[in-house]
Amino acid sequence: MSYDAVIIGAGHNGLVTAGYLARAGLKVCVVEKNDWVGGAAVSRELFPGFTYSNCSYVSSLFRPEIMRDLELPKYGLQILPYEGGAVFQEGGGYLGMYRDHDANRREFARHSKRDAEAYDIYARDILRFCRFIRPMLMRTPPDPSSFRPRDLSELMWLGREMGTLSEEMRARMVQFWTMSISDFLDEYFESPIIKGYLAVSAIIGTALGPMSPGSAYVLLHHYMGDVDGNVGAWGFARGGMGSITRALTASLKDQGGEVRVGHGVEKVLVQGGRATGVVLSNGDEIRAKRVISNMDVKRTFLKHVDEAELPDDFVKRVKAFKIRGSSGKLNIALDAAPVFPALPEGAPNIKGDLHFTDSIEKMERGYDDWKNGQFSRDPFQDVMIPTMIDPTMTPPGKHFMSCFVQYAPPKIAGRDWTDADRDAFRDTCLNQIEAYSPGFKDRVLHVEVRTPRELEAEVGLTEGNIFQGELTFDQLLFNRPVPGYAQYRSPIKDLWMCGSSTHPGGGVMGAPGRNAAAEVLRDAGVKGGMRDAYTVL
Repeated sequence: MSYDAVIIGAGHNGLVTAGYLARAGLKVCVVEKNDWVGGAAVSRELFPGFTYSNCSYVSSLFRPEIMRDLELPKYGLQILPYEGGAVFQEGGGYLGMYRDHDANRREFARHSKRDAEAYDIYARDILRFCRFIRPMLMRTPPDPSSFRPRDLSELMWLGREMGTLSEEMRARMVQFWTMSISDFLDEYFESPIIKGYLAVSAIIGTALGPMSPGSAYVLLHHYMGDVDGNVGAWGFARGGMGSITRALTASLKDQGGEVRVGHGVEKVLVQGGRATGVVLSNGDEIRAKRVISNMDVKRTFLKHVDEAELPDDFVKRVKAFKIRGSSGKLNIALDAAPVFPALPEGAPNIKGDLHFTDSIEKMERGYDDWKNGQFSRDPFQDVMIPTMIDPTMTPPGKHFMSCFVQYAPPKIAGRDWTDADRDAFRDTCLNQIEAYSPGFKDRVLHVEVRTPRELEAEVGLTEGNIFQGELTFDQLLFNRPVPGYAQYRSPIKDLWMCGSSTHPGGGVMGAPGRNAAAEVLRDAGVKGGMRDAYTVL
């Protein structure tokens, strides 16, 4: 059987691309190596009665335009906003965070009256940066070396957007893209715990420390989403993050799209410099007019395409593309809700993100361990208990805890992870929580541990990198993933990319998948297949 398009990988971006193509009338097939869909946005029951969000665990970046276009609420998708959170101090005490800006100012004043005043200025500046960047998320980056009318038009649009900023803001923007989050926060705040809390979004998922140049932009990447129109807000997908990809799958199938699970792609077929289909791990061949890869750029071109079909310079650049694993994940079934004595009884903060890293210096020491090829001895953990808001994931009275952990290297001292390493990593994380919540370990019923080893083997993320490539300035916009191939195309005709290795990058966003679909439909000459991805043509 032949298709108009075969998509490699049933992660959220692959399903978004497939959904748009199917709605435009193309015959589409998605192939997935696992026995389930979702990629990193997946929910599974690994302990009786408990649903885990196995990898990704919160939602904000997923574009509302995609939810509307693919009618995802119709298929059960619901995002539940959560309350702020807290960071705990050694020896007692905490900094609370809230959904209300004024409540945060009052809490900041408890630690520093100067920082409470600075918070308004900080929030204003971050919002200005977000307003400038957000329109770029759903646009294909222009090729600055091209003289094609569309590229020139997009470059002119970028120039006009820059022109709307004051000279001071333009300088500040460029500075922000290149500086460390530590230096950036030093310009606003003095309290170590406030800076430690705000620096969190700059290190999640990236192989950078808070003192590394370029880490400030990673914070902005996490701030660009919204829940119910509230920019920067975060929430839980009701029923776990797999609810997003289940809704995408249902939407796709309603439009006649197919999804095949259980066998991954072994090889992309190329004839005469053009992709013509794929060979699956079971030997089946699927022919298609075009192949679209949701895998990362390294996995796509270094493992599943014959190198002889690719230009030497392209292969060299793909090999140089930075994909460095830095994260791990614990999913925990709890017999009862944990208690954190530092929080007042009934405090809403437990419904948000909980941290135990109360300064940037402590965070940087964890990164030092990563640089030495070890997991952090005193790690940063982003701890959440989604069942405080969404009780559908566990039996009554029980709870699911998600722990996202920095830093975990792709190899331990240059060698592969062992089961003993994984268990030591687990114990380090559990012991840290126990120190702030006495009796916590007695409530643990089951723990799923995912180091970079498991993330690569199970999800297909090279080195366990959750963004399919570093979000540093040299790997953004028209440089992502490779200069000259940042418009979802590749050197092989009809072989496309739609994953997070492409613009605008990682997170459960869907923008790479939508943008790729727009380019495929444009190339195919399909009119009215989807809303135009460009404001200026």
